[in-house]
Amino acid sequence: MSTGTTSEAGSETSAEPGPGVLPAIPAPGGGETEVPRYAPQWLRLREPADAEARAHELLDPLRIRLANRPGHGTELIVHDLGCGTGSMGRWLAPLLDGPQHWVLHDRDPYLLHFASVGAPRAAADDSPVTVTTQRGDIGRLTPDALTGASLVTASALLDVLTAEEIDTLARACVGAGCPALLTLSVVGRVELAPEHPLDREISEAFNAHQRRGDLLGPDALGAACEAFDRLGASVRVHPSPWRLGAEQRELTQEWLRGWVGAAVEQRPDLAPRAETYLPDRLAACAAGDLRVTVHHSDVLVLPRPTGGAR
Repeated sequence: MSTGTTSEAGSETSAEPGPGVLPAIPAPGGGETEVPRYAPQWLRLREPADAEARAHELLDPLRIRLANRPGHGTELIVHDLGCGTGSMGRWLAPLLDGPQHWVLHDRDPYLLHFASVGAPRAAADDSPVTVTTQRGDIGRLTPDALTGASLVTASALLDVLTAEEIDTLARACVGAGCPALLTLSVVGRVELAPEHPLDREISEAFNAHQRRGDLLGPDALGAACEAFDRLGASVRVHPSPWRLGAEQRELTQEWLRGWVGAAVEQRPDLAPRAETYLPDRLAACAAGDLRVTVHHSDVLVLPRPTGGAR
């Protein structure tokens, strides 16, 4: 999530813009770095769109891999990275059979609380689902941290990572021999209908904002695929766009505010035109006349199994 809010990767900056940045909290261990806090209201607002967008086409190959994992028949151990309020678990756990234990990772204890309280309790076949929480920095993930993992998941995470962090994630997953389902990575394309002459400039400025510092933004998906491929893993990519219309107008309005705000932050010269553009777009959205497609992709990574994977 890379415009100053969070997706379900609540420990990072959001790939999808949105409202509600809360005061920072101290980093784990009392260090100087502060951890941004994000409004659960935004995460709840986007959750239905996330669920509808995720690529169901990747679930069958994932199920096949899980059914053939070493130790099949034992409890499925899922590590959800940057879990935010836990929408990935609420979506995926009821789609998989068998008992499951989810380890929810995030830097923000506030979001971890919401994720734990709102976690699903039953799998697709009514087997029990349990959760624990793990506060920490996923940018420092190691294969040892995933010992015994059956699956790694994340939502809207890759595009807020640096190249080094993506390499670390890839090494951890491949080192543990467990598959990874990494969803809703933005790819740098947004379509609005009807079109407006300023759409392209806003989109380009937003993409530049995502790439600020060392963040990869819309380049992250390609970098992740290359990193996993170098390590010998099989990689499958499938589109997972948000398609927002009149029924999603509240989400669309908040997305617009964040999208335009990030673009203007990146390019202040856009501000005079954005002062007209944004109210016009919000009015069209309120009237049900605006449609928005925010392009993402999901990726399923299938490393070679190791003795540590379950």
